[in-house]
Amino acid sequence: MSDKLDMTSPDLVSQNIEKIAQLFPNCVTESANGLAIDFDQLKQELSKDIVEGNKERYRLEWPGKREAIVTANLPINKTLRPAREESVDFDNTENLYIEGDNLEVLKLLQESYLGKIKMIYIDPPYNTGKDFVYKDNFTQDTDEYQEEAGLKDEYNNRLVANPDTSGRYHSDWLTMMYPRLKLARNLLTDDGVIFISIDDNEVHNLRKISDEVFGDDNFVIEIAWRKSDNQANIGNIARVKEYILCYTKRKDLLNLNKIPLTDKAKKEYSYKDSEGFFRRAILLHKTRGRHYYDVTTKNGNTLNGPWMIKEDEFLEKDRNNEILWTNSGDEQPYGKIYLHKSTGQIANDFWDTTFGSNQEASINLEKIFENRIFDFPKSTKLLKNIVTIGSDKKAIILDFFSGSASTAHSVIQLNAEDGGNRKFIMVQVPERTDEKSEAFKAGYDTICEIGKERIRRAGNAIIDNQKALIKQKGEELEKIEEKNDLIKDEEKIELLQSEINALQFSIDNLDKGFRVYKLDSSNMQDVYYTPNQYEQGQLDLLEDNIKPDRNSDDLVAQIMLDWGLPLSLKIEQTKIANKEVFKVADDALLCCFDEGIDEAFAKEIAKLKPLRIVFRDKSFKDDTAKENVKQLLKQLSPDSEMKVI
Repeated sequence: MSDKLDMTSPDLVSQNIEKIAQLFPNCVTESANGLAIDFDQLKQELSKDIVEGNKERYRLEWPGKREAIVTANLPINKTLRPAREESVDFDNTENLYIEGDNLEVLKLLQESYLGKIKMIYIDPPYNTGKDFVYKDNFTQDTDEYQEEAGLKDEYNNRLVANPDTSGRYHSDWLTMMYPRLKLARNLLTDDGVIFISIDDNEVHNLRKISDEVFGDDNFVIEIAWRKSDNQANIGNIARVKEYILCYTKRKDLLNLNKIPLTDKAKKEYSYKDSEGFFRRAILLHKTRGRHYYDVTTKNGNTLNGPWMIKEDEFLEKDRNNEILWTNSGDEQPYGKIYLHKSTGQIANDFWDTTFGSNQEASINLEKIFENRIFDFPKSTKLLKNIVTIGSDKKAIILDFFSGSASTAHSVIQLNAEDGGNRKFIMVQVPERTDEKSEAFKAGYDTICEIGKERIRRAGNAIIDNQKALIKQKGEELEKIEEKNDLIKDEEKIELLQSEINALQFSIDNLDKGFRVYKLDSSNMQDVYYTPNQYEQGQLDLLEDNIKPDRNSDDLVAQIMLDWGLPLSLKIEQTKIANKEVFKVADDALLCCFDEGIDEAFAKEIAKLKPLRIVFRDKSFKDDTAKENVKQLLKQLSPDSEMKVI
């Protein structure tokens, strides 16, 4: 950065372009005079209709792009319904498993998780010509949509085949991915990152649309991952790699973590002194050195640099025995980097199979199910490295192409290993399994059923492994304590006891549960949203504005989404003045759907000073009773906000 004062008035146009770029990176393009706003694109972002434009600009175009932008911005009338019976530890867990079209789910999560997701990992369809993609068309009415044969299955999903012979082969895939990436970006924290697995078929196009969505200056890295231990010896050349693209929301805030040292890297720490094992650090460097001063070696030779560190720092290290002096060959001093002080190593852009492989992933999943029921699962070893790099120990991690739930498995495993409290949100469409597949024969009708069962089994297996380690270390401890010379083994005893305590703490605090939510139509009758479409004589049929098949759990979930509260918050059921009340995160939200709400009940509720209170409209005898309760709450608990459904 220049030290010279600009001495001019602010460049407001450039500042405004930067502000728009923060909100809509895809609306910033290149011009002869530098960065400029693509006003056609900006108009499209601000319109629910397709905006035509023919201006030349530097960007990727395809048939359906404008529809993709409209699709991302259109609201939907859906909700997420809890499924307690399919969940694990519903009342206490902070993990989520959501069944449904990921585009619609991402829309529903926009308020509750806006700017709260630290890391996203997705493994979308690679568009190999054999994949299914989503056909997102929210502009058709129901009758038109139903007439499109084959676009819906019994779960109401919009999955369609995308053969490579199709004239819209790349376009359909791009149209599917674009709105999902746009919505995903909104959910990231400012320093958050997204990792996307992809192969040769679409990596070039994925780079281009990700550059638009996240801004090309927020591109972090493209990792090449060798996915296979072996290769087929057929054809002209073997493909053994995939890619993992990484983008961030704001690169100026990005701070990726290091990964644990590999066994190969640990071998570099081959020197040892009283402090421990260490490796050498170059201090004298003819190219990169910047500091010149005289240093006298142990044999009396004089070296004057250039040195990598300043003279006072060199002398300090020498006094503290942090310099390794060599006395043969090119006699010179080296710094010491100790193994026990290592915080790991930064990741690079080529990962071999030590980071995980497809074979390892398949074998591990087969062990969990005792059968091969899912093709091409992602490696938990690979994902643990990605989660380590891209998140902290309290992060929320989202995967909206969940598949067999490898990401959830990896998060639980990593939490067990390092004591973290990461939370996951898995999203998966309930795609049918092939009737000829081992999964279907084993009773798994959908991919979601495989994913949920995997999380259940993986969580239990991780706990069992922890218990086995405790038993093993306990037996080691007993053998040492049976000896007479306890003083000699005091350090070993202390270490084992510490490891046992850490393992027990992990078992006691590990969240291996998950709440299941399922995408469905709104809990509210259509008249709740479009009363102008009903005649007076029909309104008596819709006296209750809530659908008859919906329960209190359903209503609480939709209210949480509507009010922008995370679905992982603790929900408690209690009785207040003989009425059923749902408390969300203590005083964050109170919901009561019983009838007979009066001033006496309002006085009891007001004592809790909740931030938000929700009642059903039919809970009140009439509008006068509703207004009286509202005014009483305003008087007794002025910070409470009351709403009615």
